Amino acid sequence: MTTPTPTTSPATMTDAPSAPVRARMVELLFRRAMGSLPVRVAFPGGERIGRGGTDSPVMRIVRPAAFFSRLAVVGPVGFGESYMAGDWTSTDPAGLLTPVAARLTRPARRPATAFRRWADQTRPDAERNTLEGARSNIRRHYDLSNEFFALFLDRSMTYSCALFGPGDDLHTAQLRKIDRVLDLAGVGPGTRMLEIGTGWGALAVRAGQRGAEVTTLTLSPSQRDLARARIAEAGLADRVTVLLRDYREAEGAYDAIVSVEMLEAVGAEYWPAYFAVLDRLLAPGGQVALQTITMPHDRMLATKDVRTWIQKYVFPGGQIPSLRALEEALAPTSLRVGGRHRMGDHYARTLAEWRSRFLSRDSRDEVASIGFPQVFPRLWDFYLAYSEAGFRSGYLDLWQLRLIR
Repeated sequence: MTTPTPTTSPATMTDAPSAPVRARMVELLFRRAMGSLPVRVAFPGGERIGRGGTDSPVMRIVRPAAFFSRLAVVGPVGFGESYMAGDWTSTDPAGLLTPVAARLTRPARRPATAFRRWADQTRPDAERNTLEGARSNIRRHYDLSNEFFALFLDRSMTYSCALFGPGDDLHTAQLRKIDRVLDLAGVGPGTRMLEIGTGWGALAVRAGQRGAEVTTLTLSPSQRDLARARIAEAGLADRVTVLLRDYREAEGAYDAIVSVEMLEAVGAEYWPAYFAVLDRLLAPGGQVALQTITMPHDRMLATKDVRTWIQKYVFPGGQIPSLRALEEALAPTSLRVGGRHRMGDHYARTLAEWRSRFLSRDSRDEVASIGFPQVFPRLWDFYLAYSEAGFRSGYLDLWQLRLIR
């Protein structure tokens, strides 16, 4: 068992900052924005705002002064921090956040735009995805502990969007997704395959079972160790090699390259380098299969230098691309998109399944037994609900892409 290393310590979240004048300004913006959405916001004392009906999601403001002060001092990041601290709560945070996320797909009004420019946090230089920075960023998330991720993942330990068919449970849907990725890359007997981003080894095992010769790369020692154990248990140690190595350090020539939801950890600064590496490593006639989250191009540009709540607490150094940005990064290479499958609705369901699994256990006690602060279950609850809302609203999408020369 590894020592958990959360991206930051939220243990003192109950201490809200004080900024009464700015907090009042933020409260006015909040009331205007939420008052027009199909939700209900309940304040202490019985006041309610919002256009939602009796079946609409409810946001209960528990500590208004702390909530608005947090937003005023740390900006949009404070919305998630205030949930972690218990300043507000909801029995359906994903449903509540869905219309909020949908609002983000529309141009912001001038007061809100001005506030965001003033309040947004900038990305810290320490989280740039240099060779050393990428190792630190990845380990701060994926080395939280294998036991923690097992609380909500299926038994394949697949931490990416599943592909649901009629009647599929989560495990079956994850294997269906893996098979389509391998099919996109043309993986079969004798294929020399490179995987960038091992996870806990499920895709590498599946490729090895097809008869491929697999090299898979990870920056997480925890993932490497468990993946090697699972590969050995499957009897594939002679066919699948797990390396603790950055994609920029990869060597060789491969008939197929696959990478599932790893591009989001590369960072816009390094997208051209990432695709240049794929171009360099792909053998003549080979194919690349990518699975990646995307967002609208205008929103990507508007937030490219902003540190979000997820980057601060969950994925340091992470950055979601747009399809246009990917095509621009591909342009200097010989690679082009030769096929695509859209899967955003499947991610909303996957995240709902993960959150249900996480909350179905006495997760607070289990997380505490692993060694995390008491507030950590609320952090992860918000992360899963926040992400589900992004896909339910269409603010986020997911694609499987086949790259060819």
